[in-house]
Amino acid sequence: MPESKSRNKKKATPKAAKAEAKVALPGEAVNPRWLAPVMVGLMVLGLAWIVTYYLTSADLALPIPPIGQWNLAVGFGLIIVGFGLTTRWR
Repeated sequence: MPESKSRNKKKATPKAAKAEAKVALPGEAVNPRWLAPVMVGLMVLGLAWIVTYYLTSADLALPIPPIGQWNLAVGFGLIIVGFGLTTRWR
């Protein structure tokens, strides 16, 4: 009686090293190095500006006393510019 052929198990192929650095293709956009720190920095600075104004508005009205309530507009403006930079993130 003829013998049946045994199955050949496929050998596991070694996967490519995952430590490879991603290389940008010529048409592919890359984030500039300054984008993330500036984006986060503006949002944090705006938040700190508003918090400083609220904590000192009764006595000193810091950060800039002569502009009064416009300190809120400056703080929100910094936050909005920070969020605006998020649209450049790729």
